[in-house]
Amino acid sequence: MPSPFPGMDPYIEKPAIWPDFHDALVSAIRGLLQPQLRPRYVALMQERWFVVESERPVRPDVAVVTTGPETGAEIRATATMVDVDAPTSVFEIWREEVKQPFLQIIEPAAGNRVITAIEVLSPDNKSPGSGRDSYLQKRDEYWNGGANLVEIDLLRGGQPTVRLNEEQFASLSSFRYLAAVTRRWPSKHEIYAFPLNQRLPKVAVPLAYDDQDVSLNLQAALDRCWEEGPYPALLHYENGPPGDLTAAEQAWCRECLVAAKL
Repeated sequence: MPSPFPGMDPYIEKPAIWPDFHDALVSAIRGLLQPQLRPRYVALMQERWFVVESERPVRPDVAVVTTGPETGAEIRATATMVDVDAPTSVFEIWREEVKQPFLQIIEPAAGNRVITAIEVLSPDNKSPGSGRDSYLQKRDEYWNGGANLVEIDLLRGGQPTVRLNEEQFASLSSFRYLAAVTRRWPSKHEIYAFPLNQRLPKVAVPLAYDDQDVSLNLQAALDRCWEEGPYPALLHYENGPPGDLTAAEQAWCRECLVAAKL
């Protein structure tokens, strides 16, 4: 079953589905680029790890839990053992290690020098916290190291990561998604901004200054993910997509689903 949408499927942005799609898209991009990079370059999949920490409210307990030194069994004692007031709220500290893959185009003959990095943004990159901090730090390292950067943002929500000011963002035509190419030599940004109802663009991927760009067909990468992945079985189109959409975008989504008989 082909995707009912000509470009990005907004339903894939659901939090339960996005992580699988993100990793599949990074792999598909590498598959499309690798034949174009030989023999001088190779594309390597790397991983960035960071810890996400939050606090979730839980119902206050009236018992104290201890661990026996010999049996390891839990022994519950009443809270009246200590003369204290009951807490107003209790929060569970929740920590999770998050793995985020990305691509680096390297030149083996130059000591595996990083020429270009390709990042597919995740919600953690676009929200305040360790995920965004880790990403922005890595982005600065690319810049300081003289590497190019390709940022692919297929998420409508969150704070953008692209180095544009408000005036520059305002100069872009109405868009929902974008890809940003940051060239180190000469230093400039190339922005591909596109709305929900368009196919994903072919993006120029810069290499070393003495080599021509290679082409990244984002739509072909998305189509490969769709054909090889579980998304037709996982996406439930009877409800609306996540995030905010205009009335015109909602109507367009319904037209696409009706045309696809979904």
